[in-house]
Amino acid sequence: MPKAIRLGVDLGGTKLEIVALDAEGRERLRRRIATPQDGYEATLAAVAALVRDAERELGLAPHEASVGVGTPGSISRASGLLRGSNSASLNGHPIRDDLAQLLGRDVRIANDANCFALSEAADGAGQGAAVVFGVILGTGVGAGIVLHGRSLDGPNAIAGEWGHNPLPWPRDDERPGPRCYCGHAGCIETWISGPGFVGDHRRNAAAHLTAPDIVARAAAGDAACEATLARYEDRLARSLAHVINVLDPDVVVLGGGMSNIDRLYASVPRLWGDWVFSDRVDTRLVRHAHGDSSGVRGAAWLWD
Repeated sequence: MPKAIRLGVDLGGTKLEIVALDAEGRERLRRRIATPQDGYEATLAAVAALVRDAERELGLAPHEASVGVGTPGSISRASGLLRGSNSASLNGHPIRDDLAQLLGRDVRIANDANCFALSEAADGAGQGAAVVFGVILGTGVGAGIVLHGRSLDGPNAIAGEWGHNPLPWPRDDERPGPRCYCGHAGCIETWISGPGFVGDHRRNAAAHLTAPDIVARAAAGDAACEATLARYEDRLARSLAHVINVLDPDVVVLGGGMSNIDRLYASVPRLWGDWVFSDRVDTRLVRHAHGDSSGVRGAAWLWD
């Protein structure tokens, strides 16, 4: 049974954030500190201190609140060790077991994209939807899946790892595609992440611009920037159409820096119908409700 106070921790490479939610999802406390840069043990000690300080500030007894943690990467089903985190010092450690021992209670850990999707499904832009696909379009591309209020993990702990599928229906000039750090070429992430967007403009326009600059110049009538943004919209539409054909979600919620491009929410649904195997597409494409707070809120909701 969920406890009266749920604590969520977002374990990022540069910052640690904690939030306390009550039974109705109201925020009771939020704190943020820099992530220690001196190793695994120091990071775990900082998380434990945040949890204990939060309980003390809220007038709770030690161990009274539940604790959920969101982090890049996932817990290996084979070894129980964290893998795939961009905070490299965390990889290869039994972080769930170590935190549970340090905090004296069970701890739930999930991928940060899963936490994002869970937050938006619980009381955000996807609230009330049966199937939510929550997408992070940032430095990388990830996603989480929430079915009837429950985050889908999967037997391999990789549900929603959409960014490392190949770009669907590639055009001739998109083959084989940029190399990805995962070892393959042409992954969705290499095209529709923030760096992928910037890299596409650099290759096609021979100009080094930031993503916000490309978007602003497109709005001002710059033809090269408009072309780059149009290619991005087309690739995002194809990529999401692939998801709709497999999962058929009620709603797709976008988060991450690229989700702030306003025109995506009209242009992408207008385009994805060409690729969805249906005579009508009722899936909604919406912007996140909680912004960069979704990850930490979703970590708290892991105990719902």
